[in-house]
Amino acid sequence: MHQPPSLQPLDAHNRTLLANVAPSDWRNPTPAGRYHLVVIGAGTAGLVTAAGAAGLGARVALVERAFLGGDCLNVGCVPSKAVLRAARTAAEVRDAGDVGVRVPSGVTIDFARAMERMRAIRAHISPNDSALRFSKQLGVDVFFGNARFLSRDTVAVDGADGAQLRFKRAVIATGARAAHPSVPGLADAGFLTNESVFSLTARPRRLAVIGGGPIGCELAQAFQRLGAQVTLFHDRDHLLDREDADAAEIVQRALVRDGVRLVLSAQLERVQRKGDEKSLTYAAAAGGGECVVDEILVGAGRVPNVDGLGLESAGIAYDARRGVRVDDRLRTTNPRVFAAGDVCMDWKFTHAADFAARIVIQNALFFGRRKLSSLTMPWCTYTEPEIAHVGLYERDAKAKGIEVTTFVRPLAEVDRALLDGEEEGFVKLLVRKGSDQIVGATIVARHAGDLISEVSVAMAGKLGLGALANVIHPYPTQAEAIRQLGDQYNRTRLTPFVKALFRRWLALTG
Repeated sequence: MHQPPSLQPLDAHNRTLLANVAPSDWRNPTPAGRYHLVVIGAGTAGLVTAAGAAGLGARVALVERAFLGGDCLNVGCVPSKAVLRAARTAAEVRDAGDVGVRVPSGVTIDFARAMERMRAIRAHISPNDSALRFSKQLGVDVFFGNARFLSRDTVAVDGADGAQLRFKRAVIATGARAAHPSVPGLADAGFLTNESVFSLTARPRRLAVIGGGPIGCELAQAFQRLGAQVTLFHDRDHLLDREDADAAEIVQRALVRDGVRLVLSAQLERVQRKGDEKSLTYAAAAGGGECVVDEILVGAGRVPNVDGLGLESAGIAYDARRGVRVDDRLRTTNPRVFAAGDVCMDWKFTHAADFAARIVIQNALFFGRRKLSSLTMPWCTYTEPEIAHVGLYERDAKAKGIEVTTFVRPLAEVDRALLDGEEEGFVKLLVRKGSDQIVGATIVARHAGDLISEVSVAMAGKLGLGALANVIHPYPTQAEAIRQLGDQYNRTRLTPFVKALFRRWLALTG
């Protein structure tokens, strides 16, 4: 069974965190006779489900084997974005001369202080996810221990009391963990994942990152900016291969400018420990070789946490790679049991888990019929610049037989982006051909994750691109690019015939 991560160092910040999300003196409550809802896993999906159901009057049990808050609070979104903020500041200082600000030579990066700040913020946020809040304020029965289905309507929690929880409905929200590549020698040499990298207090001088997806790219850029020499290995011929190639290319150039060494189309052959160093032998399109580093960080995908849950005993179908099998209403093959979040969904994002949990509450407790496919789901990779996306890519539209018209506004043509020195990027909107219905968008910009929300609102509210031309933005802002695309669309409606009508009208009224 997968072991939970350890939180190091045990300083005041981490002690505060642990007191909230995994209190050492916690005593599991006496189980109720039967719960309306038993929730397994206390990451985002589990916490939102438990809190929402309890707030509606349901008797709820929440079972967690490690830390309340799951990956997001403890080893994911929260700590990573704090580290990225420090890295961005380092880059701003480095590049300050470009805007006429002279920074004294000899400026250094205090890596230990940056990591302490991360731990302090994480601890500050942790009361929101604390065992005390969920039990005392929200009325949830919080159990710590490993959960295992005994039957189609009963879950056992290990521990001294060996509690058994009977339920009317249950939710599996056990999340996912970092995948471990099967590279000979890697396990013996030792490596970091998102579960351990945020426990570092000293910066590795040389860092190898395995994986060119969002996690690998974000952390490779961050550690490079914080003073490590980073080599990024990716098995494809360009980074972020899920994204549009033109968007990924901009981020790839940014990483290279920051000093990250890229090894693309890489095949890792073996890893060896040599004293305090680690050696990676590889083959690649540009030639093979050996890379010697101090640490290795693996960011090559996620694996759903399905082991040890006794899913067979509850009649729940699952796949070790894809996770628990659910339908569009997030029901498993056991109609009493639902699932939400990374354990069952392709969208492995905190906000996706949040809104999936809301669907589960309605469908599990109130005979709702809400569908996961009805959600308009944006996402963002927090490199600099960021890549944000919602809806269809052009390749998706083609595969579905949907003809689209593409509108693009380069940031080099947006005044605020020029003033900010952030002109490398674009806003791209796809509309269904012959209409202004927005079916997808990609934004590459420093704050793309914020900009994409305006497009998400339009798509969710069924506002067309023409309507966005009427949205007034303060000048100057980078969000003006979206309004400018609305103008661009409206100009396509000004056909020669319409122009002729206008000329005749003006002649008659002139």
